[in-house]
Amino acid sequence: MTIPADPRMSPTPAVAAASRTTAYGPDPAQVYDVRLPTHASRGSTVVVMHGGFWRAEYDRAHAASQAQAFADNGFHVAVLEYRRVGMTGGGWPGTFQDIMAAVAAVRADPELPDRVVLVGHSAGGHLAALVASQPDAHGLGGAVCLAGCVDLALSARMSLGDGAAQALMGGEPANLAAAYAEADPAALTPAVPLLLLHGADDQVVPPEVSRSYADSVRRSARGHGEVRRTVIPACDHFGLIDPEHPAFAVVLDAVRSLAP
Repeated sequence: MTIPADPRMSPTPAVAAASRTTAYGPDPAQVYDVRLPTHASRGSTVVVMHGGFWRAEYDRAHAASQAQAFADNGFHVAVLEYRRVGMTGGGWPGTFQDIMAAVAAVRADPELPDRVVLVGHSAGGHLAALVASQPDAHGLGGAVCLAGCVDLALSARMSLGDGAAQALMGGEPANLAAAYAEADPAALTPAVPLLLLHGADDQVVPPEVSRSYADSVRRSARGHGEVRRTVIPACDHFGLIDPEHPAFAVVLDAVRSLAP
């Protein structure tokens, strides 16, 4: 299934420009945008990982409204860019290596609060859950995965995004078992609290994907971090990143619960 045409996947000219853009590597895609709180700071940094099925044609521009809404609610915000499928160095493992380097750079940024919460949408939800399952995750406040592709093998079997998981990994799970075992959050242990939010009406990444992840972690008793899943009625794939949608209030509450 392809991502349908949706204005929320396009840049939003009405949103103010980021306060600064900082490089964490030599590639033009290895940068993050910083947005500052518009009133009293909550003393926490929200790290936004955008979606787009890991593909080059979807960049961080469509996350501007979401990011500004976090800033308007008192958070420092860093929106990560990274090399994606179709770009030199993109795909597995380069895409994830970029994300890990970007998160490390944000955590070391002296102008951003040390308390860090990850927020990822769709493919970005996969990346946020994967970061939350690494040894380096200790010290993070947690992760909020919005309609995340958090069960990568299931995403491949369902051929979400016209085979987006296969494009990321370079093949099918059956042929790349070792790589999928490293890249699939559903095969790993969350080290910090992980909140799964999914729209009940999502046809791009169906709610079954986050349910499968949560069931996998609970069955295995692997999880060291709390895993909670909430299905939001009357919400599609994009409502979770649209500040004008009622579902965004649930997103804000989830982030606040990890960054009080």
